[in-house]
Amino acid sequence: MNFAIDIVSDFVCPWCFLGKSRMTKAMALAQEKHPALRFQLNWLPYFLGPDVPQAGQPYRPYLEGKFGGAKPVESAQQRVIDAGAEDGVEYDFARIATYPNTLRAHRLVYRAQSTGHPQAEIQALADRLFVAHFQRGEDIGNIAVLADIAAECGDRKDDVTAYLESKEGEPQVKSLVKKVGGLGVSGVPHFILQRRLAVSGAQSATVLAAAIMQAMQLPG
Repeated sequence: MNFAIDIVSDFVCPWCFLGKSRMTKAMALAQEKHPALRFQLNWLPYFLGPDVPQAGQPYRPYLEGKFGGAKPVESAQQRVIDAGAEDGVEYDFARIATYPNTLRAHRLVYRAQSTGHPQAEIQALADRLFVAHFQRGEDIGNIAVLADIAAECGDRKDDVTAYLESKEGEPQVKSLVKKVGGLGVSGVPHFILQRRLAVSGAQSATVLAAAIMQAMQLPG
């Protein structure tokens, strides 16, 4: 049985990184009960910082302005570090210098999906973007950085560079962001299961697996 999961996320969202890990575990739990399940993951874009300039901006000052000071930022980051530790997801916020504009990162994933790249390659790309930002402190708004990441995941570096230097894919990604907003999505991660059931937040693998089972029973 083919099962579609739309993942609405942004690659600068720490809870999205954790949510992806938990969804991976949830899929494994669901397949234990239904070995014939085959998952098709589709990434949908969301902008946590829609007004961030294309070149990005200093990370910590941006967060302090958004959260209202250093202590709220430290508290928020510690919560996600603690939550991630339970699932083996590590964060190294101290390495992040730039809060990037994520349009190019979303365009990169859109390109992989729209040109028929293998599922494994697309998921590796998404994971690598999260790792780049949250563990390596790489600027995922930078074309050269993104081209290197794409090449690691099986793409052609020169092709990716040319694509990102153009405006190709930009209108489509922005259109998808509007479409997602039109569905009422106001926070991420947000999972849409089999086009039938929505789950918001980085819920536990057990909760997500139960939602998958529930979606399987709903009429199409």
